[in-house]
Amino acid sequence: MTIRAWIPHIPWKALAVAATVALLSTLLVSNGAGAAPAAASSASSAPGESRPVYSYDHAIRESVWVDTRLDGDADGRSDRVAVDIVRPREPAQQGHRIPVIMDASPYYSCCGRGNESQKKTYDDKGRPVQFPLFYDNYFVPRGYATVLVDLAGTNRSDGCIDIGGRSDIQSARAVVDWLNGRGRAYTARKGGRPVTAGWSNGRTGMIGKSWDATIANGVAATGVAGLKTIVPIAGISSWYDYYFAKGAPLYDSGPDALAKDVESPAAQKRCGAVQKKLVDGAPRTGDWTGLWTERDYVRHAAKVHASVFMVHGMQDLNVRTRHAGRWWDALARHGVERKIWLSQTGHVDPFDYRRGTWVSTLHRWFDHYLMGYDNGIDREPMADIERAPDTWSTDAQWPAAGTQATTLRPRNATAPGAGILGTEPAPAGTSAAFTDDPQHSEADWAAGMDKATPDKAGFTTAPLKAPLRLSGSGKVTITATPSTSTAHLSAVLVDLGPATIRNYGGKGEGITTLTRRTCWGAGTAGDTGCFKETAADTQKVAHTVFSRGWADLGNYADPRKGRPLTPGKAYTITLDLAASDHIVPAGHRLALIVGGTDAGLIDPPPSRPRLTLDLAHTVARLPLVGGAPAFDRATAGAARQAAGGPLDGIVPPRVISRIPSAG
Repeated sequence: MTIRAWIPHIPWKALAVAATVALLSTLLVSNGAGAAPAAASSASSAPGESRPVYSYDHAIRESVWVDTRLDGDADGRSDRVAVDIVRPREPAQQGHRIPVIMDASPYYSCCGRGNESQKKTYDDKGRPVQFPLFYDNYFVPRGYATVLVDLAGTNRSDGCIDIGGRSDIQSARAVVDWLNGRGRAYTARKGGRPVTAGWSNGRTGMIGKSWDATIANGVAATGVAGLKTIVPIAGISSWYDYYFAKGAPLYDSGPDALAKDVESPAAQKRCGAVQKKLVDGAPRTGDWTGLWTERDYVRHAAKVHASVFMVHGMQDLNVRTRHAGRWWDALARHGVERKIWLSQTGHVDPFDYRRGTWVSTLHRWFDHYLMGYDNGIDREPMADIERAPDTWSTDAQWPAAGTQATTLRPRNATAPGAGILGTEPAPAGTSAAFTDDPQHSEADWAAGMDKATPDKAGFTTAPLKAPLRLSGSGKVTITATPSTSTAHLSAVLVDLGPATIRNYGGKGEGITTLTRRTCWGAGTAGDTGCFKETAADTQKVAHTVFSRGWADLGNYADPRKGRPLTPGKAYTITLDLAASDHIVPAGHRLALIVGGTDAGLIDPPPSRPRLTLDLAHTVARLPLVGGAPAFDRATAGAARQAAGGPLDGIVPPRVISRIPSAG
């Protein structure tokens, strides 16, 4: 990953202050389920921030259908997407226009949003009642409109879902256009009267987790005018990287299966042609096609004019952190204003692991980029990183200042067990070998680090004399000779030492949901704004896997196209390690493991190859803070020793759920 600092632009200034009445917000108000709470805030109101001065109970709740200018279902008419809106009544009455917080999603009827899988609800006349998540409860009283968009082919929208393609992205972009007076909308799905967004000032911020975050990335990559900021939580930046890693399949199905999970029943009947295109355009060979080019937002990062507040779990095994790393790096190259939170969780919303700080920070972010308050958030540290459960650090830039790509090399040790990871190259002709065992995962490899096992090649430093920090993305170049015509490779970085970490392999992926509720904003009987509290789900471990990379060795000559291997012939390929930020403490060891199929995280090849590594031509280039001098200081004079017994850690789920099942 390229290391770049944040280059801020001159903050936009508000043309007018929307509210001047100062109301002190109540701190967390705890109500029972179904109660209508008073307005609540996680932080006291201060000068230079929006305040809850508008009525949520009397807010305008309405639905419109926006013309996407596409005919994805080929029925001869332009598709319309359903847009549910809740906005304060008073600004329009006073002649003021307001900004918009928008979440475009395929989940509002199939799967739900948030930790409690909330869905949109409507009254007997079809008017919206419940808006999932807290955005409406908290921000509408503060002078924002909340806009929830059903992607084409889902819930109450026309058209077909196309898994991050033109239809998905245009579903949301068309709404941004309409909010800025450039599009058309109607009061009904068919027919109806035209309706304008005269209440909107056009300034739009998109937010969402998972697929919703992905849509925010994709819309920002179109450069649409009026989109001022995006807050992608665990978002995809390139759909190929969701399904493959240099040809190695990450799931046993393709985008067509994902479409079936979220499409409305009516869309499933009319969208057969789109389904076929998804099947034909995404072969399970892992070869790059035009379908993936259309869904690669990274290549359009130069068009992004919105600021970006990125949030990702460093142990997200669904939308893996390669998405965050590639997107962040591309945005950095083009000077996009950005901020990042990296947690120890899996695929989890920050509302469920750092709730109070998240609401307060998000409030200030939107106030700055949508309301125009000069509250200083653009000058604060760029990165917040979770070091231990509920313990965070900050950095002025990310990757951390002083990070350098540093070359480390594996070589064999004189005694049986793990090899050596250091700066000294292996002698020419030395090798290490293993046989792919598709029943074993990274947890099995790391647990058996200090003994020779037939399923992996492992290399470690001696116990460190000083902490060693890795910040960003790394690469591992492997030269391997396979015994069969197909082979998959995995490379993982491991911190060998005791720690208490979030249980990212558990049901909550690092959180436990409690029964007590707290309220975050105003509410009504149909939309209380009250949510179950959470706590960290932790586990004591003897090792922590903190970065991973995979590839099909058949992609050695071209990362976008595989080919059969010749048994007995050596091939060289580079595996891209996912972005992370991890400190290996003094007394712990840093390990590199090379294996075959990482069970549960990639699918196995048709054969079960034995792979022989040419150690003299295998290297790791890792993002070390302080570079080679820091590594030398941490390892100088350290004596090698092996720990006794298995080194237990988090076991990845055997079946990783695709994004619809995660709220």
